[in-house]
Amino acid sequence: MNTAAAATHLTTADVEIPPKGFLKPAVRIALAVPALIIVGLLVWQGITAGGVPDPVQPHRSPAAAMLDIGILVFREGLECILVLSAITASMIGRDRAHRRPVAIGAGAGFIGTVITWFIAIGIVGSLSESVPALDLQAATGLLAVVVLLVVMNWFFHKVYWGGWICLHNRRKKELLAGAQGRRISQTRLLLGLALLGFTSFYREGFEVVLFLQSYRLKLGEGPVLLGTSIGLFFTGIAAALTFVAHRRLPYRRMLVLTGIMLGAVLLVMVGEQAQEMQLAHWIPTTAIPSLSGLMPDWMGLWFGILPTVETLEAQALAALLVIGSYFAARRASSTAAIE
Repeated sequence: MNTAAAATHLTTADVEIPPKGFLKPAVRIALAVPALIIVGLLVWQGITAGGVPDPVQPHRSPAAAMLDIGILVFREGLECILVLSAITASMIGRDRAHRRPVAIGAGAGFIGTVITWFIAIGIVGSLSESVPALDLQAATGLLAVVVLLVVMNWFFHKVYWGGWICLHNRRKKELLAGAQGRRISQTRLLLGLALLGFTSFYREGFEVVLFLQSYRLKLGEGPVLLGTSIGLFFTGIAAALTFVAHRRLPYRRMLVLTGIMLGAVLLVMVGEQAQEMQLAHWIPTTAIPSLSGLMPDWMGLWFGILPTVETLEAQALAALLVIGSYFAARRASSTAAIE
């Protein structure tokens, strides 16, 4: 089955997309509350905070960073739920018992993510003893931008939906068919299903751990853990609606919405990353005096928009990369449909 066919099969069978205009009240609340919080904090910060006028000094607001973290964790959580719901969608009737090893595997993935977090802290801590702080922050920030570019890449997610999820479904069907045909033991079946649950969770958790290392160096563990808790809270709501209340959530719309929000996070992070590279003297700093008086301080505080050539060029390049990959994916899809 090719990627396009797999994606079509997934959409119509494994993860059913509700009709246009369909949103349950609980889903509306789950989406509206974080959006209102974000808007409220943006307005409050824009009115009350003067920001830092020096464009080459680090001045990221902890509140803004926590929102960025919460959005990313929620986005990755939605993807994990999407994969797990695709795996367990057909496990009904006699096969309902097979959901338990998948859930156990997902729980093991959570534990593995926590262990990876402490391993990453240890690695970064050991590097901090031999690498200057500014260089380490610039390096981890660059890694975070790369992770976010992968998460934001529209073509990647087309392959993700059609390939990664289809791979899990194919493996699930092979395991169940092998157990029914007595080709594999019950123990191997349970271990295989648990492994599916583990990989579904741990892949997303590993990306989040890498992303958070840069924020941990800048802000400390407190704001990072709080932002992560916000993302996990709303992910838990979506998981409860999916697996407990058995609601068919509009995953595609939710992923697009959080994707747009992450697009803004990406531009902010790229601007901050360029600034950190300037501070570490990796790239030059070319101020634009004509823009200094036009840009209010809160633009740098919340959106990482600074009046320097390098930061603005980096943000423009990131925007072109994401938008270009989106149109490249559409073109590739149209070509495949014609063929």
